[in-house]
Amino acid sequence: MSQSGNGGVRLRIISALVLMPPALAAAWFGWPWLPAVVVAAAAGMGIEWARLVDGGPEQRRALIVGTPLAAAVLVAFAYPAAGCAVAVMGAAAVGAQSVGRTAPAPLWAAGGTLWLALGSVSFLWVAQQAPGQAYDGATVLWFLVLVWSVDVAAYVAGRAFGGPKLAPVLSPNKTWAGFCGGLAGAALAGWGAAALVGAAVAVMVPVSLLLGLAAQFGDLAESMAKRRFKVKDSGGLIPGHGGLLDRLDSLLAAALMLGLLTLVAGAPPLQWRFP
Repeated sequence: MSQSGNGGVRLRIISALVLMPPALAAAWFGWPWLPAVVVAAAAGMGIEWARLVDGGPEQRRALIVGTPLAAAVLVAFAYPAAGCAVAVMGAAAVGAQSVGRTAPAPLWAAGGTLWLALGSVSFLWVAQQAPGQAYDGATVLWFLVLVWSVDVAAYVAGRAFGGPKLAPVLSPNKTWAGFCGGLAGAALAGWGAAALVGAAVAVMVPVSLLLGLAAQFGDLAESMAKRRFKVKDSGGLIPGHGGLLDRLDSLLAAALMLGLLTLVAGAPPLQWRFP
């Protein structure tokens, strides 16, 4: 590995070590810290997405930023249905702003806005699903650790083993070894969570693998967007990592999957109990 490569890895590690404690603290203490972090992240990702897709007129840029922000605020105050409605209507309005070629890439702009908004909504909604409580800290901590485990294990396995590329057209640096490593990290996070809270390992490991798949799909989707708009990173806020969206793309996709599972089952996976 070159000296510059070593420096890049060190910078990524330092940045991660700086960012993880505030995220874990917000997850631990819950309201109002976690909603505040999610709302701020939703707005920041909206700014990056508006810049990435060449937002066009100021009204469309404001909609791209304001839709995930408003949706997250509504869910933070326990109005998830309203948050979903704002996400859908805001994304539709972003698409409508492109009529007459007044703004480029209407489907990308609208689809990305919906993704940011619904991902933020889903994450905060699941966090509020503890029985008889206002906040489900165990699920949030497990989910964050799972997504981080996927990212770290995929990165380590990809660099250690290399090998065939996963999707060279979308992301030339991702390999099948990294993909399998990410799934292994997800499975380990699921097994650890089951052991800690007494959940069924036979349930938590497959669920964690499903979330790990979603997380890696989110990473690939953002890589595809960056290739489409010919940029290396979504932003430069986080040294060694890029922008907020570069770090939260996998979390958004996994949050959508977790929200869907929670909606179907009536509770987050850590609360599932079987006779």
